[in-house]
Amino acid sequence: MSNANKKVALVTGSGRGMGRAIALRLSQEHITVVINDLNRDLAESTQELIRHSGGICSLNIGDASDEDFVNDMVEHSISEYGSIDILVNNAGVLRPTPLVDIPLAEWEFVIKGNLTSTFLCTKKVIPCMQKNGWGRIINFSSTAGKNISTVGGAHYTAAKAAILGLTRHTAKEVAEFGITVNALCPGLINTEMVRDTISDESVEKYADSFPIKRLGNPEEVSELVMFLASDKAAYITGASMDINGGDLMI
Repeated sequence: MSNANKKVALVTGSGRGMGRAIALRLSQEHITVVINDLNRDLAESTQELIRHSGGICSLNIGDASDEDFVNDMVEHSISEYGSIDILVNNAGVLRPTPLVDIPLAEWEFVIKGNLTSTFLCTKKVIPCMQKNGWGRIINFSSTAGKNISTVGGAHYTAAKAAILGLTRHTAKEVAEFGITVNALCPGLINTEMVRDTISDESVEKYADSFPIKRLGNPEEVSELVMFLASDKAAYITGASMDINGGDLMI
Protein backbone atom coordinates (compact mmCIF):
# COMPACT_ATOMS: atom_id res chain seq x y z
CA MET A 1 0.00 0.00 0.00
CA SER A 2 1.37 3.39 -0.97
CA ASN A 3 1.82 5.78 1.92
CA ALA A 4 0.69 3.02 4.29
CA ASN A 5 2.63 4.59 7.13
CA LYS A 6 0.26 7.55 6.94
CA LYS A 7 -2.94 5.54 7.01
CA VAL A 8 -5.25 5.11 9.99
CA ALA A 9 -7.67 2.20 10.33
CA LEU A 10 -10.64 1.76 12.65
CA VAL A 11 -11.46 -1.89 13.30
CA THR A 12 -14.62 -2.53 15.30
CA GLY A 13 -14.85 -5.65 17.40
CA SER A 14 -11.08 -6.03 17.37
CA GLY A 15 -10.66 -7.57 20.82
CA ARG A 16 -10.62 -11.13 19.53
CA GLY A 17 -11.21 -13.41 16.56
CA MET A 18 -11.21 -11.96 13.07
CA GLY A 19 -11.13 -8.40 14.36
CA ARG A 20 -7.93 -8.98 16.29
CA ALA A 21 -6.28 -10.75 13.35
CA ILE A 22 -7.23 -7.85 11.07
CA ALA A 23 -5.92 -5.24 13.48
CA LEU A 24 -2.61 -7.09 13.76
CA ARG A 25 -2.32 -7.53 9.98
CA LEU A 26 -2.96 -3.86 9.29
CA SER A 27 -0.43 -2.91 11.93
CA GLN A 28 2.17 -5.07 10.19
CA GLU A 29 1.86 -2.69 7.24
CA HIS A 30 2.61 0.29 9.53
CA ILE A 31 -1.02 1.39 9.58
CA THR A 32 -2.14 3.05 12.80
CA VAL A 33 -5.00 1.04 14.29
CA VAL A 34 -7.94 2.33 16.30
CA ILE A 35 -9.03 -0.68 18.38
CA ASN A 36 -12.68 -0.92 19.39
CA ASP A 37 -14.38 -3.53 21.52
CA LEU A 38 -16.92 -3.81 24.32
CA ASN A 39 -14.53 -5.90 26.41
CA ARG A 40 -11.65 -3.89 27.85
CA ASP A 41 -9.49 -6.90 28.74
CA LEU A 42 -9.69 -8.28 25.20
CA ALA A 43 -9.05 -4.89 23.62
CA GLU A 44 -6.05 -4.29 25.84
CA SER A 45 -4.68 -7.68 24.84
CA THR A 46 -4.88 -6.67 21.17
CA GLN A 47 -3.25 -3.36 22.05
CA GLU A 48 -0.39 -5.15 23.80
CA LEU A 49 0.21 -7.42 20.78
CA ILE A 50 0.35 -4.46 18.41
CA ARG A 51 2.61 -2.39 20.61
CA HIS A 52 4.90 -5.36 21.27
CA SER A 53 5.48 -5.59 17.53
CA GLY A 54 6.21 -1.86 17.30
CA GLY A 55 2.84 -0.74 15.99
CA ILE A 56 0.82 2.35 16.86
CA CYS A 57 -2.72 1.96 18.19
CA SER A 58 -5.32 3.40 20.52
CA LEU A 59 -8.23 1.96 22.52
CA ASN A 60 -11.90 2.86 22.33
CA ILE A 61 -13.99 0.72 24.67
CA GLY A 62 -17.68 0.87 23.85
CA ASP A 63 -20.62 -0.18 21.72
CA ALA A 64 -20.25 0.40 17.98
CA SER A 65 -24.05 0.36 17.68
CA ASP A 66 -24.42 3.36 19.99
CA GLU A 67 -24.52 6.58 17.98
CA ASP A 68 -23.10 8.86 20.66
CA PHE A 69 -20.20 6.51 21.30
CA VAL A 70 -19.43 6.14 17.60
CA ASN A 71 -19.48 9.89 17.07
CA ASP A 72 -17.10 10.45 19.98
CA MET A 73 -14.78 7.62 18.91
CA VAL A 74 -14.45 8.82 15.34
CA GLU A 75 -14.09 12.48 16.26
CA HIS A 76 -11.44 11.72 18.88
CA SER A 77 -9.51 9.46 16.50
CA ILE A 78 -9.51 12.06 13.74
CA SER A 79 -8.40 14.69 16.24
CA GLU A 80 -5.58 12.45 17.45
CA TYR A 81 -4.34 11.03 14.15
CA GLY A 82 -5.63 13.44 11.50
CA SER A 83 -7.94 11.05 9.67
CA ILE A 84 -9.56 7.65 9.43
CA ASP A 85 -8.69 6.16 6.06
CA ILE A 86 -9.79 2.56 6.51
CA LEU A 87 -12.91 1.34 8.28
CA VAL A 88 -13.41 -2.35 8.99
CA ASN A 89 -16.95 -2.97 10.24
CA ASN A 90 -16.20 -6.28 11.92
CA ALA A 91 -18.25 -5.95 15.12
CA GLY A 92 -21.14 -8.37 15.34
CA VAL A 93 -23.21 -10.60 17.56
CA LEU A 94 -24.57 -14.10 17.01
CA ARG A 95 -27.52 -15.94 18.53
CA PRO A 96 -28.75 -19.40 17.40
CA THR A 97 -32.38 -18.99 18.52
CA PRO A 98 -35.08 -20.49 16.21
CA LEU A 99 -37.27 -17.78 14.67
CA VAL A 100 -40.46 -18.63 16.57
CA ASP A 101 -38.54 -18.33 19.83
CA ILE A 102 -36.83 -15.00 19.14
CA PRO A 103 -38.14 -12.28 21.46
CA LEU A 104 -38.31 -8.79 19.98
CA ALA A 105 -35.53 -7.57 22.28
CA GLU A 106 -33.16 -10.25 20.95
CA TRP A 107 -34.14 -9.49 17.34
CA GLU A 108 -33.33 -5.83 17.86
CA PHE A 109 -30.09 -6.67 19.68
CA VAL A 110 -28.78 -8.81 16.81
CA ILE A 111 -29.88 -6.37 14.09
CA LYS A 112 -28.34 -3.48 16.00
CA GLY A 113 -25.09 -5.28 16.76
CA ASN A 114 -24.50 -6.27 13.14
CA LEU A 115 -26.33 -3.84 10.86
CA THR A 116 -26.79 -0.63 12.84
CA SER A 117 -23.15 -0.63 13.94
CA THR A 118 -22.07 -0.88 10.30
CA PHE A 119 -24.38 1.98 9.30
CA LEU A 120 -23.32 4.30 12.14
CA CYS A 121 -19.57 3.85 11.69
CA THR A 122 -19.81 4.16 7.92
CA LYS A 123 -21.91 7.32 8.12
CA LYS A 124 -19.48 8.95 10.52
CA VAL A 125 -16.21 8.24 8.64
CA ILE A 126 -17.38 9.15 5.14
CA PRO A 127 -16.97 12.95 5.45
CA CYS A 128 -13.30 12.56 6.42
CA MET A 129 -12.68 10.15 3.55
CA GLN A 130 -14.46 12.48 1.12
CA LYS A 131 -12.24 15.34 2.23
CA ASN A 132 -9.13 13.21 1.71
CA GLY A 133 -10.29 11.84 -1.64
CA TRP A 134 -9.44 8.30 -0.53
CA GLY A 135 -11.01 5.69 1.66
CA ARG A 136 -11.61 1.99 2.17
CA ILE A 137 -14.72 0.65 3.89
CA ILE A 138 -14.87 -3.10 4.46
CA ASN A 139 -18.09 -4.52 5.85
CA PHE A 140 -18.54 -7.96 7.34
CA SER A 141 -21.45 -9.89 5.94
CA SER A 142 -21.37 -13.70 5.89
CA THR A 143 -22.36 -16.72 3.84
CA ALA A 144 -25.57 -16.12 5.82
CA GLY A 145 -26.09 -12.97 3.76
CA LYS A 146 -26.26 -15.00 0.56
CA ASN A 147 -27.92 -18.17 1.83
CA ILE A 148 -28.81 -18.83 5.48
CA SER A 149 -26.68 -18.85 8.58
CA THR A 150 -24.83 -22.03 9.44
CA VAL A 151 -25.17 -21.54 13.20
CA GLY A 152 -27.04 -18.27 13.73
CA GLY A 153 -30.75 -17.46 13.77
CA ALA A 154 -33.02 -15.64 11.31
CA HIS A 155 -32.09 -12.28 12.82
CA TYR A 156 -28.41 -12.92 12.05
CA THR A 157 -29.22 -13.99 8.48
CA ALA A 158 -31.42 -10.91 7.97
CA ALA A 159 -28.73 -8.55 9.29
CA LYS A 160 -25.99 -10.04 7.15
CA ALA A 161 -28.16 -9.90 4.02
CA ALA A 162 -28.96 -6.26 4.75
CA ILE A 163 -25.25 -5.47 5.05
CA LEU A 164 -24.79 -6.58 1.44
CA GLY A 165 -27.46 -4.10 0.33
CA LEU A 166 -25.95 -1.35 2.44
CA THR A 167 -22.54 -2.09 0.94
CA ARG A 168 -23.77 -1.78 -2.65
CA HIS A 169 -25.72 1.40 -2.00
CA THR A 170 -22.89 3.10 -0.12
CA ALA A 171 -20.39 2.11 -2.82
CA LYS A 172 -22.56 3.80 -5.45
CA GLU A 173 -22.85 7.01 -3.45
CA VAL A 174 -19.18 7.49 -2.58
CA ALA A 175 -17.26 6.10 -5.56
CA GLU A 176 -16.67 9.56 -7.03
CA PHE A 177 -14.71 10.52 -3.92
CA GLY A 178 -12.11 7.77 -4.27
CA ILE A 179 -13.78 5.61 -1.61
CA THR A 180 -14.38 1.92 -2.17
CA VAL A 181 -16.90 -0.08 -0.16
CA ASN A 182 -16.86 -3.87 -0.18
CA ALA A 183 -18.20 -6.74 1.88
CA LEU A 184 -16.60 -9.94 3.09
CA CYS A 185 -18.70 -13.09 3.36
CA PRO A 186 -16.82 -15.52 5.59
CA GLY A 187 -18.09 -19.03 6.13
CA LEU A 188 -17.44 -20.86 9.37
CA ILE A 189 -14.24 -19.36 10.78
CA ASN A 190 -12.47 -20.75 13.83
CA THR A 191 -13.24 -17.91 16.24
CA GLU A 192 -14.24 -17.69 19.86
CA MET A 193 -17.74 -16.58 18.84
CA VAL A 194 -18.27 -19.77 16.85
CA ARG A 195 -16.78 -21.95 19.57
CA ASP A 196 -19.02 -20.25 22.14
CA THR A 197 -22.12 -20.94 20.06
CA ILE A 198 -21.81 -24.60 19.05
CA SER A 199 -20.10 -27.68 20.42
CA ASP A 200 -16.73 -28.97 19.27
CA GLU A 201 -18.52 -32.03 17.88
CA SER A 202 -20.80 -29.82 15.78
CA VAL A 203 -17.81 -27.84 14.56
CA GLU A 204 -16.14 -31.01 13.33
CA LYS A 205 -19.33 -32.18 11.58
CA TYR A 206 -19.63 -28.88 9.75
CA ALA A 207 -15.96 -28.89 8.80
CA ASP A 208 -16.23 -32.42 7.41
CA SER A 209 -19.10 -31.30 5.16
CA PHE A 210 -17.06 -28.56 3.45
CA PRO A 211 -15.08 -29.21 0.23
CA ILE A 212 -12.04 -27.91 2.10
CA LYS A 213 -12.54 -29.97 5.22
CA ARG A 214 -11.69 -27.50 7.94
CA LEU A 215 -12.75 -24.19 9.36
CA GLY A 216 -11.13 -21.06 8.07
CA ASN A 217 -8.77 -19.18 10.32
CA PRO A 218 -8.89 -15.48 11.16
CA GLU A 219 -5.49 -14.84 9.59
CA GLU A 220 -6.79 -15.98 6.20
CA VAL A 221 -9.62 -13.48 6.48
CA SER A 222 -7.19 -10.74 7.49
CA GLU A 223 -5.22 -11.22 4.27
CA LEU A 224 -8.34 -10.56 2.20
CA VAL A 225 -9.07 -7.46 4.26
CA MET A 226 -5.51 -6.27 3.70
CA PHE A 227 -5.94 -6.64 -0.05
CA LEU A 228 -9.22 -4.70 -0.10
CA ALA A 229 -7.66 -1.98 2.04
CA SER A 230 -4.78 -1.53 -0.39
CA ASP A 231 -4.33 0.45 -3.59
CA LYS A 232 -4.24 -2.89 -5.44
CA ALA A 233 -8.02 -3.12 -4.96
CA ALA A 234 -8.76 0.40 -6.19
CA TYR A 235 -11.07 -0.83 -8.99
CA ILE A 236 -13.13 -3.12 -6.75
CA THR A 237 -16.20 -1.62 -5.13
CA GLY A 238 -19.71 -2.74 -4.27
CA ALA A 239 -18.45 -6.31 -4.31
CA SER A 240 -18.90 -9.22 -1.92
CA MET A 241 -15.93 -11.51 -1.42
CA ASP A 242 -16.50 -15.14 -0.41
CA ILE A 243 -14.10 -16.96 1.88
CA ASN A 244 -15.76 -20.17 2.98
CA GLY A 245 -13.77 -23.24 1.96
CA GLY A 246 -16.29 -23.98 -0.78
CA ASP A 247 -19.26 -24.22 1.57
CA LEU A 248 -21.20 -21.84 -0.67
CA MET A 249 -20.40 -21.63 -4.37
CA ILE A 250 -22.30 -19.05 -6.45
